Amino acid sequence: MSSTDDPGNGVQQEAPPIAETPETTAPEAAQETGSPDAVTPAAGTPAAPTPADAALPDPTGEPEPAVVPPPAPAPARAAAPVEIVVSDPAQWGRVDEQGTVFVRTADGEREVGSWQAGEAEAGLAHYGRRYDDLATEVALLEARLKAHTGNPGEIKTKAQGLAESIPGAAAVGDLEGLAARARAMVEIAEAAAAEYRAEKAAARAAQVARKEALAAEAEQIAADSTAWKASGDRLKAIVEEWKTIRGIDRKTDEALWTRFAAARDAFGRRRGAHFAQLDAQRGEARAAKQELIAEAQRLSTSTEWGPTSAAMRSLMDRWKAVPRTGRDGDDDLWKQFRAAQDVFFDARAEQDKARDAEQVANQQAKEELLAEAEQLDPSKDLRGAQNALRKIQERYDAIGHVPRTVMRSLEDRMQAVEQKVRGAADAGRVRTAPENPMVTSMRAAVTKAEEQLAKAEAAGDQRRIAEAQANLVTRREWLAEAEKSARR
Repeated sequence: MSSTDDPGNGVQQEAPPIAETPETTAPEAAQETGSPDAVTPAAGTPAAPTPADAALPDPTGEPEPAVVPPPAPAPARAAAPVEIVVSDPAQWGRVDEQGTVFVRTADGEREVGSWQAGEAEAGLAHYGRRYDDLATEVALLEARLKAHTGNPGEIKTKAQGLAESIPGAAAVGDLEGLAARARAMVEIAEAAAAEYRAEKAAARAAQVARKEALAAEAEQIAADSTAWKASGDRLKAIVEEWKTIRGIDRKTDEALWTRFAAARDAFGRRRGAHFAQLDAQRGEARAAKQELIAEAQRLSTSTEWGPTSAAMRSLMDRWKAVPRTGRDGDDDLWKQFRAAQDVFFDARAEQDKARDAEQVANQQAKEELLAEAEQLDPSKDLRGAQNALRKIQERYDAIGHVPRTVMRSLEDRMQAVEQKVRGAADAGRVRTAPENPMVTSMRAAVTKAEEQLAKAEAAGDQRRIAEAQANLVTRREWLAEAEKSARR
């Protein structure tokens, strides 16, 4: 029967498999006819797979660069299903009475095989299907080339092989037209292959540039950075990012990795040296603070309140000048140092409390004597008042210190009594004796000492305050002695 009676006549169907060459299809079940290419109906043509089943593998053997983000060499498009129209072999060949199959070419008819298995139409259809297989393979390559799938270089090689084998194929159809399509693909694939190579080269260059940038960043970190924690974390992140960059030739990749590894090692050595030096400095600081602690502990039991207070303040200044030894170690050392100082200052505070209580008692005793002195009336009995006042003054002077805040007021009251008695005595004299120069000098010294104490308190300088207090006490004692001598 003719090809027009084929069940697939005029119907677009999925492509048959890649065509077999005459050598591979030579008589599968040939009858003993004496013709090597005689074909029986049992030979048939196997069912054709879909174009997806006939997809060609990537022949380069090279892994595609895993780009992050990918440079997208060429937008890959999913190939549409290849639709093949079954050809009409009767237009391109015939089977003669002896069963010889011919195909028509521009140079005339060419014998392609022999059919001894039945009707001539069946034999012609068989060789037509062989042509359809070749046409399907050409269409598949054209579709892949158009969709930019696969390696153009591999497509070019296959197209060139088809262009050379199709003209002599044992098939019936437009072999010359099909060969021309294959030759056209060779030229297109050659240009596509050049573009493909350029895109791959650009992708590799982009990946190399990324790793070069990471290596340069690592080198800068190794040379300059002192942010040890942040820089160490960044180098770890660079390693993870480095792993995602692929598609670089081994030699270049190893050279870049050597740069990065050297920078990372240099940073590690510099960081190690820094912390080693820091540990040494902390050891020296720890030893210095331990010495200050020992000195504070020796002074903690002293009862020389003024000098020891000054020494303790000096120790505090020296402590502040020593660098830290680390958070935990420094806190422990500080607790020991502060505890030693607290022992002394707590003892001084207790002593101050006892002194203050004693001074308050002295104040009360002096106030009682002053009240007694203020009751004297020299206008009635001058000598009796003088004698009584002298005894009161002796008892007054024998009493210890009073609070500094009331010292002046008590002295003023005593001076007022003295002045009253002295005034009464002077009233009976023709000439008034001038005040003793020593008393006048001592009064001026006391006034000056009080002014110095006020300035020290205003400045908040504890050392000066302690010195001014001691000086004022001494001056007042001298004044009291001078006044006693003057009264005698």
